[in-house]
Amino acid sequence: MIKSTALVFFLALSNTASAIDPMPVDDQLIVYSRTFLNAHPDLRYRALGMEYYAKGQFKEAFHYFRLGAYYSDKPSQGMVAEMLWKGEGVSIDRPVAYAWMDLAAERLYKDLIIRREIFWAELTPDEREQAIKKGKAIYSKYGDEAAQRRLKNVLERNRRYVTGSRTGFVGVLKLYVNGPNGTPIPINGDDFYQDKFWKMDDYLEWQSTTWQALPTGTVTASKLVPIKSEPEVKKDDE
Repeated sequence: MIKSTALVFFLALSNTASAIDPMPVDDQLIVYSRTFLNAHPDLRYRALGMEYYAKGQFKEAFHYFRLGAYYSDKPSQGMVAEMLWKGEGVSIDRPVAYAWMDLAAERLYKDLIIRREIFWAELTPDEREQAIKKGKAIYSKYGDEAAQRRLKNVLERNRRYVTGSRTGFVGVLKLYVNGPNGTPIPINGDDFYQDKFWKMDDYLEWQSTTWQALPTGTVTASKLVPIKSEPEVKKDDE
């Protein structure tokens, strides 16, 4: 059983979580595709982190969550905090764990705020002082002000690279992604390159909407499966 924390959000981006996934099916096909994940390091590293976490390979999971956190992924930052708090794959460090959870709650997602306050309540006065001091360096490197710039640059660069247009023009581009049974499914370029997936402000709004649509309470999740490889991007001559 998995309690309603940041972990639920990870499950919403795993191929085994369709029962609790608030995204439309067409969006799921896009977001779960290798092409999309390769261009979105925040989601790619989060997915890899969850893959290793599900296997109990906590050291590797922590490594990938830190990478996701570097690109402004709040669930990844929340998992870094959880693992530091529990000593999973890393030594227990409660003050630093709180600093990471405070960072994860930067966008005021309810579940992360609740988790942050639970951490704070359990810290000693000395640990609270340490958390405030150590949190400054973490915020300067991983806070949205710095991390969102990194992610924005990657999204813009990858969109231009795949479309082959400096202006981001999609034209008649068609991509193929693996369907539920592994059969390639065509996706129109204008669907794949919707603003909500590539323009930073729209992307953040889409993430917030997805978070808010997630169920609360307790869920039972099946074993996660690795992200499947997919065919290279193809262009139709339509």
